[in-house]
Amino acid sequence: MDLAYIPEDLSSCPKLGNKTCPPTNRSFRVRMIMYSFMTGAMIITVFGNLVIMISISHFKQLHSPTNFLILSMATTDFLLGFVIMPYSMVRSVESCWYFGDSFCKFHASFDMMLSLTSIFHLCSIAIDRFYAVCYPLHYTATMTVSVIKRLLAFCWAAPALFSFGLVLSEANVSGMQSYQILVACFNFCALTFNKFWGTILFTICFFTPGSIMVGIYGKIFIVSKRHAQALNSMPENTKGEVRKNLSKKKDRKAAKTLGIVMGVFLACWLPCFLAVLIDPYLDYSTPIIVLDLLVWLGYFNSTCNPLIHGFFYPWFRKALEHIVSGKIFLSNSETANLYPEAH
Repeated sequence: MDLAYIPEDLSSCPKLGNKTCPPTNRSFRVRMIMYSFMTGAMIITVFGNLVIMISISHFKQLHSPTNFLILSMATTDFLLGFVIMPYSMVRSVESCWYFGDSFCKFHASFDMMLSLTSIFHLCSIAIDRFYAVCYPLHYTATMTVSVIKRLLAFCWAAPALFSFGLVLSEANVSGMQSYQILVACFNFCALTFNKFWGTILFTICFFTPGSIMVGIYGKIFIVSKRHAQALNSMPENTKGEVRKNLSKKKDRKAAKTLGIVMGVFLACWLPCFLAVLIDPYLDYSTPIIVLDLLVWLGYFNSTCNPLIHGFFYPWFRKALEHIVSGKIFLSNSETANLYPEAH
């Protein structure tokens, strides 16, 4: 962050309880454009992920281990759009934090928690798809409901403990005198990290799980291609016997779609995590507007996920049709067939 405008010491700050906003020269027109764009992203994020949550929860045909993981990840994206993005929007547009220091810590903690929770969910989904495609005969025995519950508990608990513990203890800003002066002088709120925690966050929470996911999906795509080639080379009368030992076509397609979800996630969040890693070594010289842009690029991932589902998953479009038309309120609507092409 660009700390060029902060006072040299606390004696230059306004009196307690009379903080000012950091200086900005953003015009009214620019602010309205930013509000319009960010509000649109929030609406898509909230309602798109709400459709995923309702669909998987309501329709029995969608009750599968993979979809329960997708449901939980959609909940993460929904919370980001509903709880985090509105306050971040005001902060980004007005260059000021109006909601108090205590809520700033909660906002920062919850923001980081949801980002890490998404990464952990993507890792869990990659593991699920790995067994479905690479070991189809062992999939149902390996990825049981109890295993999924344990994965989900870890995906939520570990990021929560790490994020709230780090931010509330202020270990992430330890030794950062410039940040402490900035917070004391201005209505300012930003999730900032010193060199140690910036490196830890990038390495342990992003680079390592990201590399694992890329490796797993690389293996999945190799096995998927091998299975497809094996089926195509078999005589028609023997395909039935061979197919039971190979991954199902729908599982390979689901793995491909979820691989796209993972790719979009990495593309959206990589610049932000790189900034977290590099900015402390640049003496926090990155302009705040650039950091804001990178954070919103990360948020935009939660907007993209329901759009990806709508484009690649026929069941999502069918479920959306049931919800919009009101068919979901009819008796026995939970047993509706969302895969008509399979029959």
